[in-house]
Amino acid sequence: METPPSVVAISGSLRETSTTCLALEHALDGAEEAGAATELIDLREWDLPLFDPDDRDRGDAAALRQVVGDADAVLLGTPVYHGMVSSTLKNAFDYLGRDEFENTTVGLLATAGGGSYAPTLEHLRTGIRTVHGWALPHEVGIPGAYDAFDDGEFVDPDLEARVRKLGRMAAENVRTGSE
Repeated sequence: METPPSVVAISGSLRETSTTCLALEHALDGAEEAGAATELIDLREWDLPLFDPDDRDRGDAAALRQVVGDADAVLLGTPVYHGMVSSTLKNAFDYLGRDEFENTTVGLLATAGGGSYAPTLEHLRTGIRTVHGWALPHEVGIPGAYDAFDDGEFVDPDLEARVRKLGRMAAENVRTGSE
């Protein structure tokens, strides 16, 4: 029996009622529907001190590298703060590199309080290119994210379909190290 692809989602939000976490959970549902084994990394639960390049093994850094490095695909989710990636996700990303992302399929998702998320997704794409990951062409930005959910479910079925598609595409487009 073939091992199912593994899809890991990393939430860059520290908010207790995080729309980023909610959206990633829906994306992981899409990955599961495509046959993947999934895991959500909620960075609120990880000990990742501010990145220090002189000490790359602080806190849970080694465990993070292991989980992400073992994944066939990774979903990165971030709230938009001042048009940029959250410091939480950026800090976690700093602990990672080519060893974890080279030839790895990566899906990108941004949740915005307002309507602007494009620069944030571009920053994520640039980071993934730099570590030789493969960013899916389908990405999701959620404007007005605080109004996008009602009791954990998407209000807009089209938006939910786009988010689930992100997870499904991550599972279906797993890359191999030989490419």
